[in-house]
Amino acid sequence: MRRREFIAFLGGMAVAAPRRGVAQTTRVYRLGTLTVLPPMVPTAGPGALLIAGLAPRGYTLGQNLAHEARGAAGKVDQMPQLMQELKDAKVDVVVTASYPAAAAAKASGVPTVIASGSGDPVATRLVESLARPAGNVTGISDDASILSTKRLGLLKEMSPQLHQVAMLWNQDDLGMSLRYDASARAAQVLGVRVQPLGVREPDDFDQAFAAMTRDPPDAILMVTDSLTFLNRKRVFDFAAEHRLPAIYEQDVITRDGGLMSYGADPRESYDRVAALVDRIFKGAKPAELPFELPTRYLFVLNLKTAKAMNLTVPNTLLALADEVIE
Repeated sequence: MRRREFIAFLGGMAVAAPRRGVAQTTRVYRLGTLTVLPPMVPTAGPGALLIAGLAPRGYTLGQNLAHEARGAAGKVDQMPQLMQELKDAKVDVVVTASYPAAAAAKASGVPTVIASGSGDPVATRLVESLARPAGNVTGISDDASILSTKRLGLLKEMSPQLHQVAMLWNQDDLGMSLRYDASARAAQVLGVRVQPLGVREPDDFDQAFAAMTRDPPDAILMVTDSLTFLNRKRVFDFAAEHRLPAIYEQDVITRDGGLMSYGADPRESYDRVAALVDRIFKGAKPAELPFELPTRYLFVLNLKTAKAMNLTVPNTLLALADEVIE
């Protein structure tokens, strides 16, 4: 082969051969989120925490990460349809918040990471065991009995003469009903009577308020799901009118005007959810990933609300707060 022809031959090979790092196709990972509340957005709240947790693990929204968000805005019966939409969108994994969302995701067979709001995953039969979930579900789960004891203890610190606590929960949510059961058992151990106020729809809150007016409790404990969350302002107003201390499960409720809350730190929880999502993206199966317990909890106290209710907050309670809103 002549020299000129040889050089031309090499040039042709260079054109034909793909250049490393230039013509390679970047895989796009598809993340789904499902909640009974409005859809998670990547710019605020839990959605932002999740996307922030994925960023240092190498995932960038709009580049190698796509986000499909679905939310029912309180309409629980839409869960199966919304989950089917995520499955049709071929998401690699779905992150759920609430028991109905987790149940719909489990039924779909799509790899699922539970972030919050699902109660005891073993008792609800979402998984076989925390150590060996089996099936397509893993995630984060707290111990309701321990948390309930802590919340009741904080109410006692606020109101030393605590004898009766009203407990509000959604009777149609299995996860939250089991959480109520754990709270009721914890109250019994502490010698506190429970006023059970199960609700199933918004109109039921009026009946719950009427029951508390007839038989006034010393405090309120609200178990959080989509129904109670969407009606939280009504609970705030009733508690303020009757000067009743109330404790909630999520810090977002206290930041929105509730008196106090004790629960898992959402930043830490969603960072660990992101770590589980990352492992599933890389090929791990949910059945191989044990459920994890939160390791950081927040006690948030809203002094603005306390002052508006004309409640005196003991210094001992102030000293326990991780965050005080003034």
